[in-house]
Amino acid sequence: MKQSNTLANGFIKAFADGAKGLLVIDNPQRKNAISAAMWRAIPEAVQWLHATAEVRVIVLIGAGDRDFSAGADISEFTELRKDTATARVYEASNSRAFSAIREAPVPVIAAIRGVCYGGGFGLAAAADLRLASADAVFAVPAAKLGLAYPADAVQDFVRGLGSQMARRALFTGAPLRAPELLAAGFLSEITGPNELEGQADILAETIAANAPLSLRASKLALRAVELGEDDLLREAEIIGGSTFESADYSEGRAAFAERRQPVFTGR
Repeated sequence: MKQSNTLANGFIKAFADGAKGLLVIDNPQRKNAISAAMWRAIPEAVQWLHATAEVRVIVLIGAGDRDFSAGADISEFTELRKDTATARVYEASNSRAFSAIREAPVPVIAAIRGVCYGGGFGLAAAADLRLASADAVFAVPAAKLGLAYPADAVQDFVRGLGSQMARRALFTGAPLRAPELLAAGFLSEITGPNELEGQADILAETIAANAPLSLRASKLALRAVELGEDDLLREAEIIGGSTFESADYSEGRAAFAERRQPVFTGR
């Protein structure tokens, strides 16, 4: 069943096709720059995809065939980030968007082409898996604007890029190319320019075919290990333990014995 939801006056779009979800940053005329309204809409879109549309995986992508996202819409900064008070309100919406991607109950795949700067880079860093076309270029230009990148989002750069590459990105603001980030482990794959969406879809299809409770338990356990959070680890253990009593576990065993593909329901 196909479903869709449009937010932020059409600049954020969510699509569900069965178990697969697609979250689109749709502002290609401005390199998919993200306005304040778009930042606020991202958590709502993620919530709709997993809670209402019940997808098992989300692909995050920029609209058009050129760029993932140039990051925050700088044209709004004169009013929306003009001083400490307004900047804190603005950055809170950034943080909620990053958190929505990072903490989504389902895996999130970022499919990146062209420009992936600033907040766009931050959204990609918050995702679970990242694929990029060979032309992708990444940067965190905050220091060149006289700004500090939101501290809570820096953790995603450190986890994704590693300590040294994260420092290089934040301290220099200089562009980083896809092959560099593949070598650093930030990207799982580089594709040709016309292959990105197809490869992301293949990966999403593979993930969506697996048991939802297993995916959720794995995502929580991975985050718990990365963050060193005991409470999160216990939550992962509880969900993991529940899989042994699930209908999906029975279906998985039966499918294996019958040499067929399992049909999981998330129960």
